This record gives sequence, C-alpha cells and structure tokens, in this order.
Amino acid sequence: MTEPAPAAERWRLLAERHVLLDGFHALKHALRFGAEVPLALAASRATALELAERLAPDLVDRLAGSLVEVTPQALRGLVGRPHPTGVAALAVPAPARPAGLPPAAERPAPLVVLDEPRQLGNVGAVVRLAAGVGAAGVLTTGTVDPWHPAVLRASAGLHYALPVGRVTVPELPAGPLFALDPAGDDLRGLSLPPGSLLAFGSERAGLTDALRAQADALVALPMRPAVSSYNLATSVAMALYHWLAAQPPGAAPE
Repeated sequence: MTEPAPAAERWRLLAERHVLLDGFHALKHALRFGAEVPLALAASRATALELAERLAPDLVDRLAGSLVEVTPQALRGLVGRPHPTGVAALAVPAPARPAGLPPAAERPAPLVVLDEPRQLGNVGAVVRLAAGVGAAGVLTTGTVDPWHPAVLRASAGLHYALPVGRVTVPELPAGPLFALDPAGDDLRGLSLPPGSLLAFGSERAGLTDALRAQADALVALPMRPAVSSYNLATSVAMALYHWLAAQPPGAAPE
C-alpha cells in the first residue's frame, strides 16, 4: 500500500537523529546485524520483496511487514539520489566508543585504524571488507564522519557488523600498534599478536606525526619499485589478508 504523505513526514522527523541506509543491500545487512530501523521505504514493495526472496530469504517476513511504499518522486525528494534498488531506510547509529571496545586480550582479530582519511567511499569500502574478514572494528581519526551517508552506502550497511567510530590518537585502545609506512619492515615477516591495531595513513599525506609517534612498529606492504602507493582500501585488504592467511585452516571469521 502506498502511503507517501505520512511516510515523508515521519522520515523528516526521524532523519536528524538517524543514519541513512541507502539501498536494499544496506538495509539487508543492517537488519541482519541487529540495527534498529524505525522506517524503511521502497519505490516498489513488490520489487523490493522479490529482491529479498532472491538475496535475503531470511528477511522476507520482516521486510513484508515493515516496508512502506512511496512514489519514486517522493523517495527522490527524501533521499536526493535514490539507490538503483529503490530502497532507503533510517537506522539508529551505533558508533563505537574506545571505552566500550573489548580489551586487547579479548580481541583475537586486528582492529583497523584509518588515520585522518579523506575519501568517504574508501572508508566505506574498508568497513565492508573488515566486516567480511572478521576484523575487531574500524576506527578513524580526523574530521571525516565514519557514519556519513556516503560511507554507509559504500559499506553496504555493514557498519552494524562490527564497531565503527571516530577517536583521537590518544584515545586509541591499548594493544600493539603497527602502522603501515613505506619505511617500515616488510609485513610478510610479521606475525600479528592478538589485540593488534593496524593503522593506515590518509590517501595523500600518509600517517600523521601523532600516530607515527605512538606506533610500536612501522610495517610496509610489498610493492614494485616506481609504484608510489596502493589505494587505501586495497592496502587494508592486503594487510588483513596477511593476518587471515596465518589463521588455522578452516577458521572462519566471526
């Protein structure tokens, strides 16, 4: 049933204190990992539920009872640039706080630290791959909001699969801090202990002086001479795969 006016009014009331889940996949992942979603809209309920039947059968009943159909024009007016799936939702944010993270001894997987990143899409891509690998969380320093709508769009809603938040360098949780830097030792010779933090500098400037000073060790990714750098998300993927490859065969991310 189409309910454009009341849905639009509710959306505007909720939007200031909720985050945007842009697209079916973002909504799917957020629901699977426990997000509180007070309002979900679809330009076509039938199309959205057909997607759910194919891609998320575990959520069909829940979506059938909660999706509100609005016109494509109404959705565009609320979201601005609707996702091709024609689905958008609002969710309660769950930003990580350093004091709420498990201590190092209870973090078998590395915690990813993005030091003053600049590109929102890169931050979202890092959250998505960190969730898939089973990293302990993703923390950012600097001014970029890791819960920005563009970051959530790039993460496909996987912010709810692991802790994601913004901190200052002095607030970083305890644990061995390995910072990625071209001047460091080759990562392939490193065994990451439990509770490790893997820190990556910004796309252009690299590590800040503050984080470099706090690092326990500098490590480098292998790279062909004359190639200046990797993409940020690619660098994180390589480092996390190095950790994952050292795990016992058959061990699955949690």
